Amino acid sequence: MSASPSPAGDAPKKPSFLRSLRIVAWGFLGVRKNSGYQDDLGQANPFHVILAGLLGVLLFIVVLLLIVRWVVSGA
Repeated sequence: MSASPSPAGDAPKKPSFLRSLRIVAWGFLGVRKNSGYQDDLGQANPFHVILAGLLGVLLFIVVLLLIVRWVVSGA
């Protein structure tokens, strides 16, 4: 009898932009198990991670600017 692939995720997952966004989000938080980090590194596309990082930084700057604008307008 041949063994069928298990749905538990034994096969490597292909890189996706959503996975890269998750990797970058964990990086911004700075909280991650080493095993999860190693798993993500093996499945990440470097171009996706760079693009997700740039988008994350841009979003962070926009949120900071909106907070500053809100605080200054209330003064």
